[in-house]
Amino acid sequence: MLDAARRARRSFGPAVGISLVSLVLAACGGGGGGGGGGSGFFPIVPNNPPADGGGPPDNPPPPAVVPVVACADLAGKSLPASLISLPTGGATVVSATAVAAGDVGNPNGDYCKVRGTIQPIDPASQSINFAVNLPEKWNQKTIHFGGGGFDGVLIDGTEQIRFGPREKPAPLALGYATYGDDSGHQSSSITDGRFAANDEQLANYGGQSLKKTRDVAQALVLARYGVKPKKSYFLGTSTGGRDALGYIQRWPLDYDGVIANEPALNYTGTRLSNVAVGRALYNNNAAGFLNVPKTLLVQDRVKQACDKLDGAVDNIVSNVESCRLLNDQILASLTCPGGLDTGPTCLSKEQIETVHAIKNPLDFTTYSLANGVKRAGGYNLLEGTLVAGPYTTRDLGTRPVPGNPATSADANMYVTGDQWVKFFVTRNAEFNSLTFDPQNPGSYAARVTEVSNLTDATDPDLSPFFGHGGKLILLHGLADEVISNNSTIDYYKEMIATMGQAMVDQNVRFYTVPGMGHGTGVFIPNWDSLAALESWAESGLAPATGVAVDAVPATYGRTRPLCQYPSWPKYGGSGSLDAAVNYSCVTETADPLACPNLPAAVTTYKGGNSFGEELSVRIDPATMAYTVTIDASLQRAAATTSSGKLVLQQLCSYTSDEAGAVFTFASGGVLQGGVKAPVGTSFAPLLAFQNTFENTLDPTEFKPVSDIFNTVGVQQVTGDAKVFAGAVRLRDAGTFQYCRSAAGNAGSFMIYNASCTTTEKGYITYDTTHKAFNVFTTPDTATTGGTRTGSMVIGLVNGTAVPLHLVRVSPTDFGMRFYGLQPGEGVELPVGTADGTYAMSSVSGENSAATVTGTGFNLAGAAATLTYNKPVRGVIESSGGTPDHFIFNSGVIGYASGAGTSAGLQFGVRH
Repeated sequence: MLDAARRARRSFGPAVGISLVSLVLAACGGGGGGGGGGSGFFPIVPNNPPADGGGPPDNPPPPAVVPVVACADLAGKSLPASLISLPTGGATVVSATAVAAGDVGNPNGDYCKVRGTIQPIDPASQSINFAVNLPEKWNQKTIHFGGGGFDGVLIDGTEQIRFGPREKPAPLALGYATYGDDSGHQSSSITDGRFAANDEQLANYGGQSLKKTRDVAQALVLARYGVKPKKSYFLGTSTGGRDALGYIQRWPLDYDGVIANEPALNYTGTRLSNVAVGRALYNNNAAGFLNVPKTLLVQDRVKQACDKLDGAVDNIVSNVESCRLLNDQILASLTCPGGLDTGPTCLSKEQIETVHAIKNPLDFTTYSLANGVKRAGGYNLLEGTLVAGPYTTRDLGTRPVPGNPATSADANMYVTGDQWVKFFVTRNAEFNSLTFDPQNPGSYAARVTEVSNLTDATDPDLSPFFGHGGKLILLHGLADEVISNNSTIDYYKEMIATMGQAMVDQNVRFYTVPGMGHGTGVFIPNWDSLAALESWAESGLAPATGVAVDAVPATYGRTRPLCQYPSWPKYGGSGSLDAAVNYSCVTETADPLACPNLPAAVTTYKGGNSFGEELSVRIDPATMAYTVTIDASLQRAAATTSSGKLVLQQLCSYTSDEAGAVFTFASGGVLQGGVKAPVGTSFAPLLAFQNTFENTLDPTEFKPVSDIFNTVGVQQVTGDAKVFAGAVRLRDAGTFQYCRSAAGNAGSFMIYNASCTTTEKGYITYDTTHKAFNVFTTPDTATTGGTRTGSMVIGLVNGTAVPLHLVRVSPTDFGMRFYGLQPGEGVELPVGTADGTYAMSSVSGENSAATVTGTGFNLAGAAATLTYNKPVRGVIESSGGTPDHFIFNSGVIGYASGAGTSAGLQFGVRH
């Protein structure tokens, strides 16, 4: 040991002799950085207090440590191989440059920029390039940064925290000594796998370069400051996340805390999965190749089915596990008739198999990977993962015949898998990776396992790391298109099975982020993971549910709770979709095929249809059998019935036997559907309510439902259907008055005025037999006499009145009018009130879907912009070539396209 000290003193010179004595003593013990071990000897250097001095730690925090060795004195010095735990040819400081806070392009304050090399044992191996940054005011902590991809590029340690707050300075600027390396080979591309043909370079990439660099960096820290670090952390993303986990699995005492983002921990399984995807895409004459339009088709279909499962239509699939239950339904909707490739609107049998190859886990039955691992997780392609479109650059390629070797024109997954087969396994640059079977690698099976032992980070027993107080933060996006989040979930479960739930809960925080890809996706979280780790490792304050700020430019600034696995952020149903406060982390996995709005028992809904017919709908939720009974009509006899069975189409929507009508169950006991029309071959759309206002008191009482409303509907006169729009007042006495602007079209809407000229008047009386109101038209506001011209059903949706006027003047003059509240003077309908996804039915007998998001409106794929309270309060106008408007009431909308002209009227319910 003393010989080593003398050699070190000669190497660095007398100016740093006192520091190097302690350096050597610490290195011989193999500890440091909060890891224990070593001799425990620390020289007391003027101005630098001992790292473990008396008094409560960090209360108050110790003063910053200043260097005892000048930066320039480190240049050109060397470290002998004996000071590095693993075999090397020693290390050399190539340069040591003082960087000033005021230097151009330097945001990190005053520091010493050290760059050097660690020499290999094998002359054919490249050296390890390392970077160490030593701040002039050191906070007595170090951070080791991991690499990325196949590495080959120097990690210089000057970067900000990955996925950290945009405004937070880099750790170096905060006083950390930081370091990183290039994993022991140099390349201009992180997808270049040629280095792995050399054993030492492969071992370095597998993790040995990290230990070697750590030993050198800690020695330089000790040499410059004269004291060891109080705390040492490791931060890594992707391959760097694997680096972080692999390090604490092999050398558990060196670090006090680790952050592993989207870790490539099942490294070999990932590469085998990459090859399996390539084989599905390109073998069989590329019958399974998915071009960009077809890939986008898959992604769009998933979004349609699953975006809403978390309660928020926000372009993020958060309820991933419920979405997974819809896989079969989604694939069935995508499959071309007969399984043949008939064009861009569907997928062939072989293309469906490619989807399976991407989404399914890859199971190994004939051999095992390191630590007994028997599978690689699949990708969530059918749960929100994106491999095409503007939110990722890592697609499935642009050509059906890949290069050999694969290039950026080929599937991103296959490019890395191809390099891995060529240089990690076969070590044959000409090898055709499409002939390599990941599940039955034949003569290469033992080699695959050997490589797995070198490169994977899947040992689930972290008890030695936790035993000395180590803490682990894991983060993975649920839409990762490069490294399967499902492999990380498998590893987390293995940790629990190996160490127990209590130990994992005490020492691990595992956050999963919906919508987050591999640093890509529709939601990229920014949160201060380093602050969370510091508080945990230094003060014992375990991280809880954080708040992540979206860094995607188009949606920058929206927030979501950062939920711990297996919980996910569920929208509470009210408030801004962009604010985390309106979400909660839940662990439920609801059956997406089970409609929460179905009645619990046999239930009768009361309502009417666009022919002015009053009707009842009986639903049996056990069998989904239904019966529609016509209660009043001028087109067919009362008591006419129509029966059938409802068959699930998608969440809360069911196909029926009513000429193509779709029945949708909405919250609050609202039912939308249709019944075979009394004439023609189509269906008449209907609205019905589980709860209605029943005016059975004596004297009658209308105050609970009386108000001023906007109204929209359809009026059919002698076969000519036109939109009806206007205002209506329903008074406390049960009288009503319609007002319509004489301007016609959109101008039919108006602020209610008792003196309006275009008017209809009358009153309503409750019919206990029908459980609806009879409507009588009179020339004034009388409550007796007049002519019976229809009926009114007043639905109660969560206590709010939703009137439905069923007009029956004659067999050739009939219709339906839907009411929405007209706010009083000075009050307007707030933007966002009508936000949601709607099932729509038109008076022409068609089904469609609509989405309202703030001022955005999409109806059957056609986008428009909304203006609230135009032309009058409570009416919403959509852009377009014709005056299009809708009114909203308790989750129901009436949409009039071209008011006053040929009826383009639709009714919709939010679900």
